[in-house]
Amino acid sequence: MHRWTSLDDVPAELGPTVATLGNFDGVHRGHRAVLRTVTRMARERGLASVAVTFDPHPVAVLHPERAPAAIAGLEHRLDLLEELGVDGVVVIEFTPEYALLTPEEFVHETFVEGLGARVVVVGEDTRFGLHNSGDIATMHALGERYGFEVVVQGTVGDHLTDGLRSWSSTALRTAIAEGNMRAAAEILDRPHRVSGIVVHGHHRGRGLGYPTANLSHDSEGLVPADGVYAGWLERPSLAPDDPERRQPAAISVGTNPTFDDVMTRTVEAYVLDRTDLDLYGETVWVDFVQRLRDNLRFDSIEELLQQMAADVEHTRELLA
Repeated sequence: MHRWTSLDDVPAELGPTVATLGNFDGVHRGHRAVLRTVTRMARERGLASVAVTFDPHPVAVLHPERAPAAIAGLEHRLDLLEELGVDGVVVIEFTPEYALLTPEEFVHETFVEGLGARVVVVGEDTRFGLHNSGDIATMHALGERYGFEVVVQGTVGDHLTDGLRSWSSTALRTAIAEGNMRAAAEILDRPHRVSGIVVHGHHRGRGLGYPTANLSHDSEGLVPADGVYAGWLERPSLAPDDPERRQPAAISVGTNPTFDDVMTRTVEAYVLDRTDLDLYGETVWVDFVQRLRDNLRFDSIEELLQQMAADVEHTRELLA
């Protein structure tokens, strides 16, 4: 998959395209429905499939005080788009100046001149241009003016579980914030991931017999609610078929209330039955499968160790 950081980087020999746009935060099942339509139509018509996305999130630029936390980092988003078979992705730097483009200016610059779009696929709630004033009706009118077809992907999520109303980024953020990883996985069609570099912590886990990989505070991915989770730790630096690459882990999120010297929230993962791993300085992926319990304050180390052992066994059973 080609990754371009400007429309100017898109080569002329790419030819006409089937294109779409969106933030694609999380690349959840709603996004996937749109992207499947893009790749299918491109394949049927012998055209290139291209997605247009933005970095940073437009709200983070225009209204930083109410900007949503990113569900997934940019590189993870691009990797997920590549998995879906898109031929190319244009990552447009969103700036205050860029936000001044009218809907017609945006469409002409992006889809007409930049990508030579024959088809533009959008979701039902797509908005674009100055003050988000462009909508589906605007896109249809511009398609007629400039000669491209507009395809609207309907809402997906007819068979939802866990009380979900839609497969959307809003519903996904809510599920993750509540620690409802089953609902998050329902929306994503995969476990939710946080990635970061392993850094030194208090080394308390190693002293207790449960050494943990502590993620740096600038890790990417929306961190779930405080608590203990079952999940996986993956080492992307290893080959896909390496048995050491993906391993079951018990994951703790929070400040660890048993110890008063931990003041900031941390994400730390104990790989089951492994005390020999040296992961410092390595980038790892932590996938959250299911929340086991709240963070608890224990009156003694013995009580804490008993609960940790129970958490490990519960994790083992869930991931078996």
